Amino acid sequence: MPLLQGTAVAIAVDLGFVAAAVGGLWVGANWFVAGATRLARRLGLSGLVIGLTVVAFGTSAPEFAVTVDAAVAGNPDISVANVVGSNVVNLGFVLGGAALVRALPTSRDLVWRDSLVLVGVTALVLGLLWDLRLERLEGVLLLGLLVGYLAVLVRSGSVGGAVDTATVSSFERTDAARLVVGLGIVVGAAHLLVGSAADLAGAAGVSDWVVGATVVALGTSAPEFVTSVAAARRGRAGLSAGNLVGSCVFNFLGVLGVAAVVAPLPVSPAAVSGTTWLLGTVVLVAVLFGTRRVLSKPEGALLIAVNAVNWALDFLR
Repeated sequence: MPLLQGTAVAIAVDLGFVAAAVGGLWVGANWFVAGATRLARRLGLSGLVIGLTVVAFGTSAPEFAVTVDAAVAGNPDISVANVVGSNVVNLGFVLGGAALVRALPTSRDLVWRDSLVLVGVTALVLGLLWDLRLERLEGVLLLGLLVGYLAVLVRSGSVGGAVDTATVSSFERTDAARLVVGLGIVVGAAHLLVGSAADLAGAAGVSDWVVGATVVALGTSAPEFVTSVAAARRGRAGLSAGNLVGSCVFNFLGVLGVAAVVAPLPVSPAAVSGTTWLLGTVVLVAVLFGTRRVLSKPEGALLIAVNAVNWALDFLR
C-alpha cells in the first residue's frame, strides 16, 4: 500500500512538472515570436513568409529544445516521436481547429510550393527512418535542405525595395530581450518536460514513443495552436496556415536534423508506422489546400478526426 501511494504521489508530481513545463514553453515561445515577428516586419517580409520562417521557427523552438534535450539524455524515441507527433498535432488539432474558427483561404505558393515541399520532406524522413536509425550524416542532409528552402523563401517572399536601415536599427532593446529571455525559458521548460515525460512513461507502463507522440507533442505544439488560432480569428490566413506548414518543415529539417547531428538516433518500429500515418495526413492536407483554394470548416473537422484516430491507434499499439 505505501508503495502504491508513493507511486501515485510521484505520478502527480510529474504531471505537475509537465503542466509547468508546458506553461513555460507557451510563455517563452510567445515572447520569442513577438520579438522576432516585429524584426521581420521591419525587414520588409510578407505575411506568408513571416509565417513560414520567423513565426514557424519561433513556435518550433519548444520542439527544438525538447527533441535535442531528449537526444542528449538518451531518449531517442521521445526525441523523434516529439517531432512526428508535433507535426500530426499541427496538421490535425491545430490546423483543423484554426479552420473551425474561420475557413482559411490558401495562396498559390502555399498550395504548389510549400505543401509539396512538406510532402517531399515527410517522405524523405520516412525513408531515412526505415532502417530504424537516423545517422549524423543524414542529419547534415536535412539541415542542408533547410538552408536551401529558407533561401528560396527569403528570395521570393520579400515585399521588395531597399530595407530602411534606420528602421532596422530602431529594433528596440525590449524586443531583443524578448528573443533572448523567451528562448531561455523554452530551453529550461523543455528539459523539465523531457524528464517528467520519461518518468510518466515508465510509471504508466507505456512506451516512450506514445508519450512523446501525444503528451509531449501536444505540449510543444501549444505555441502553434495559440498563434494560428489567433491569426485565423484576425483574418490573417497566410500567417496561420503558413506558420503550421513552416513549423512542420522546420521540425523535420531543422529540429530532427540538429538532433541527429548531436547524437545518432536509434528508434523503435513505431517510428516507421507513425511517420507513415503522418505522410498520409500531409498528402490529405495538400489535397484539401488545393480544393477550391480554401480549407473549409468541415475539412477542419476532418483533420481533427484524423488526429484523434491516430492517437487512439498509438495507445492501442
